[in-house]
Amino acid sequence: MTDRYLTTVLKEAERVAEQHDQVARTADNQAHEYLRYAVLRVLEREADHLPSDWTPIDGVTVGYGEDEAMFDSWGSSEDWWETVPPQEACTRFRVFFPDDHQTVPRDIVDVMAALGTWRVWTGSATACGSYDHRERREVHYLWSEGHPVEEVLHERLSSPAEAVAPDGGRTGDVRDRLVVDDDPQPQDDLEPRTKRAIDEAMDVSLLSKGGRYEVQSASGNWYEVDVVDESCTCPDWQQRSPEGGCKHLRRVDHEIKRRRVPRPDGRLPADVN
Repeated sequence: MTDRYLTTVLKEAERVAEQHDQVARTADNQAHEYLRYAVLRVLEREADHLPSDWTPIDGVTVGYGEDEAMFDSWGSSEDWWETVPPQEACTRFRVFFPDDHQTVPRDIVDVMAALGTWRVWTGSATACGSYDHRERREVHYLWSEGHPVEEVLHERLSSPAEAVAPDGGRTGDVRDRLVVDDDPQPQDDLEPRTKRAIDEAMDVSLLSKGGRYEVQSASGNWYEVDVVDESCTCPDWQQRSPEGGCKHLRRVDHEIKRRRVPRPDGRLPADVN
C-alpha cells in the first residue's frame, strides 16, 4: 500500500515541478520543496494524479514549514516540542482533520508513511491555538531534508526546474477575498513610507490561506499580518494604526503584488484564474 501512495506523491511532485516550478526557485533543495507541496495537494484533494478508486476524506487541511522556524514563532506558547525538540533541516507538517475521527485517518497515515515521515504530536487544534480549525484535530509529522525519496524524484525529473519559491507556504483556513493586481505600481511612484518598507530587510511567508502572513523584521522580531482584516501584531499597528498600514502590512502587500509569495487564497503566484 505504501508503494501506491508513494507513486501518487511522486507523480504529483512531477506535476508541481512542471506547472508550479516557482514553489522551489529559491530553494537549495528543489526536490524537497516539490514533494512537500505535492503532499499538501494530495491530502487536500487538489492533486492531478489521485488514484481513481481512492476517495480521501473531506475536511483535511495541510500546513508545513521548517521545524526550527516554527519553534522560533511558537516555541514560547505551544507545547509541540516537549516530546521532540525542534529539529534542524526538518519540515514539520501540520495536518488538520475533522474531530469525528477518533484516530488519524488512514489516508493521512499512509501518505506520510510513504514519504518517510514520523509522527511527533497529535491533539486538539483549538487546544494549541488553531482557532480557525475549531472542531478539528491535528497531527504533526517531521520529515528530514535529504531523505532518499528526494533522489527518486530527481531521477524522475528529466530537467529539474530552475530555482524560486514563495517564502513559506504554510496553509490553514480557506478564504479568497483579495484579487492580485496584475499591474503593480512602479517603485518610483510609491509613497515614501512604502518605499522604506520595501527597502528594509524583511522575510515574508504565507502563514495560512485566507490572507495571514508572517513577517520577520530586520530586528529579528516576528509579526503576523492579516491582509483581509488589514491588521498587524506589531506595536506600531497596535498602538497607532497608521493610515495606509504599518511597514509590515505595506511590505506584505508589495510582495503579493510582485508575485514573490503565495496569494492570500493559498495559490501560488502563477495560478491566476
